[in-house]
Amino acid sequence: MIHNKDLHGSRGEFPLLSEARRLAPLLASKAESNEAAGKVSDESIAAMRDAGFFSLMVQKSAGGMEANPVELLSVVEAVCNIDAATGWVMMAANVATTSAAAFLPDTTYEALFKGARPIIAGAGAPTGKAEVEGGGFRLTGRWAYGSGCLNSDYIHAGAMIYENGAPRLIPGTSIPESRIFIFPTKDAQMLGNWDVIGLRATGSVDYAATDLYVPADFTHSASEIVGKRGGDSYRIGVVGFSAIGHTGFALGHGRRVLDQLASLVTAPSDGRPSTLSELAGSDAFKQEFAVAEAKLRAARALAYEAWNDITETTSRSEPVATRQFTLARLALCHATTVMMENSLFAHRVSGGVGLRAGALQRSLRDTLAATQHLVVSDKSLRDCGRDLLGMAEGMKWTPRGLAAAG
Repeated sequence: MIHNKDLHGSRGEFPLLSEARRLAPLLASKAESNEAAGKVSDESIAAMRDAGFFSLMVQKSAGGMEANPVELLSVVEAVCNIDAATGWVMMAANVATTSAAAFLPDTTYEALFKGARPIIAGAGAPTGKAEVEGGGFRLTGRWAYGSGCLNSDYIHAGAMIYENGAPRLIPGTSIPESRIFIFPTKDAQMLGNWDVIGLRATGSVDYAATDLYVPADFTHSASEIVGKRGGDSYRIGVVGFSAIGHTGFALGHGRRVLDQLASLVTAPSDGRPSTLSELAGSDAFKQEFAVAEAKLRAARALAYEAWNDITETTSRSEPVATRQFTLARLALCHATTVMMENSLFAHRVSGGVGLRAGALQRSLRDTLAATQHLVVSDKSLRDCGRDLLGMAEGMKWTPRGLAAAG
């Protein structure tokens, strides 16, 4: 069994965990100004890029960290514990960057990754339309929730494939084909509409492309599982990359919320009346805080159990079973629910402290924004239930839920 306290076995701690501690003062100090700017600061991005945070699963031969799934989870958790928005941008960009490193053709991989650490970000939902043209495609579309795009070098965008004016089907099936398109960020129109309650510093704007030619070698299938390179960890596919990222967010940010609340209980008063000062000594508050702590630790244990199991499977070069992905998605949904419940608890007991602008208020708003993501929707839980009840025969997990295999 692989334990998250010893991620590299005899080699000790995964290097980026110590790098996260080193960069924590810088990343935390930028949180408020990042929110005002609507993006993570260039200084933070540069420091994280140089350390390797945006190439967590990219192959070592191309300058990446080649992390396994448990290592990836631990690093996302650590950075999201420092600052929610910074961690969200990092984990979202890693999904797109890792997908490109795993699934693009060899020539494109060499061009993008050898000698560079590109940041690729965007939305994989196939809301674009790509007409076949020569050795590539003519891409037009608009995509929503492009987390990290404002800090990126390249855009990752999903689109349906059309040929001769009609949807092209995946060979041997009746399923319309979709692909992921990679193109320079400068070729996208950023629409600047990230006017939201939380995670404001992620800059998750809508973006668009109009009649943009993208060579076929800068595209890859949206449903691949086994990477063209990079070893067995890529066997989790995009569905796994995404689930790990959001699980790490829920665990890291959930930990921060409880730690903030605990620190406020013992912090000196600024002269204003505070509900916390009255609650801190009560038996009811102590009991509720203990329950919140237990829920978070239980959620974390479930998540690491699921991903340790998947990591062991991939290390044997075996495919990840549908039930293993189900347990990972269940762990993600549970961790997100616990994060939300504990955030609401912190808001309720903090009184005016949590109401006013500050770290705890921002944490609550970031929580509320994170819970709206598709991967933690009620549908995801229903799909987990379908498999756990033995009703998912012939189905597989995709980033949007269970779907017919084949």
